[in-house]
Amino acid sequence: MELKKQAQKGTIISEKFIEPENYRVILLNDDFTPMDFVVAVLISIFNKSQEEAETLMFKVHKTGQASVGIYVYDIATTKCFQVLTAAKNNNFPLQCKVEKV
Repeated sequence: MELKKQAQKGTIISEKFIEPENYRVILLNDDFTPMDFVVAVLISIFNKSQEEAETLMFKVHKTGQASVGIYVYDIATTKCFQVLTAAKNNNFPLQCKVEKV
């Protein structure tokens, strides 16, 4: 997106706004984290509905991973950190990763 402003002396100043890059948060399957914990994480951290959370949890379980949200970098890494912290605090090995879209 580009905006043009006219300066006081008639000079046109061009300002470009760069859209931030998006990053995908991916939840990874493991054989130890309970399904209900994964659903709870999806609801509390990613604001998914119960139905969305269950659908994503089954996708992670069946395919080994699933994209659970797309965010700007800072938000994506924060959400991934929140997942890892919640898992660690509950002694589960649940993992996630962040990938550029």
